Amino acid sequence: MSIDWITVGAQIGNFLVLVWLLKRFLYRPILDGIDAREREISTRMGEAARVEAAAEKQKAEYEARIEALQASRAETLEAARQAAEKERRELLAEARQKIDREQAERAAQRAEDARAYRAELQKTGAEALLSLTRKSLTDLADETLESRIVARAVARLPEVADRLHGAPQYAVAVTRNPLPEDVRAGLRDALNRLAPGAQLSFETDETRSPGLGLKLGSVQIDWTISDYLEDLEAMLDKAMDDFPAGSARDDG
Repeated sequence: MSIDWITVGAQIGNFLVLVWLLKRFLYRPILDGIDAREREISTRMGEAARVEAAAEKQKAEYEARIEALQASRAETLEAARQAAEKERRELLAEARQKIDREQAERAAQRAEDARAYRAELQKTGAEALLSLTRKSLTDLADETLESRIVARAVARLPEVADRLHGAPQYAVAVTRNPLPEDVRAGLRDALNRLAPGAQLSFETDETRSPGLGLKLGSVQIDWTISDYLEDLEAMLDKAMDDFPAGSARDDG
């Protein structure tokens, strides 16, 4: 099987361009969004600091009032001092809670943004790899590759015995390209062992994926490049579904 290195090089170039585009138009906007969120959280933290400063100022005002009224209104001053202290504690507690909440939200959001970005990047890369693999196999497929797929299908033919309902009287083998006679003979022998007496005919369909489609009575079986790629796609989808949420790095 001859390989068109120009085509292979072009595919590699396409893949590199795709990686660059992902970095340029996906990675950078997400980082900009994270930076904007950090600035917003920093602003909120500054507001919390101003609240704490206001609480301290209010405490000072209450203490000044206490000193001014201490001589004649000791009980009133004590009550006012206790009220001021309570309010100060409440304001400080509220400010600390707000800061802690903002920090927790910031950390959680950064972790979620990083996880989502990595999951999206892996998904996009997997889709690009699958697309490139599908196109490369289709471009490079020839009669030799199809014959090998058929030979592999012949070896797996006994696996479908339990799907047959009785002994089929006819069978049709469909391929994209005409099969060599030795490959046809091997398929006939395997079918004769599986369904003795079944009449096997061969057809070609240039629009189908390279491989073998075999109809045994009412049972249709396919071994094609598309099937292998669908298995690969299912594996990639499962890998994306199993992507651990806690694997993203929290930069906060």
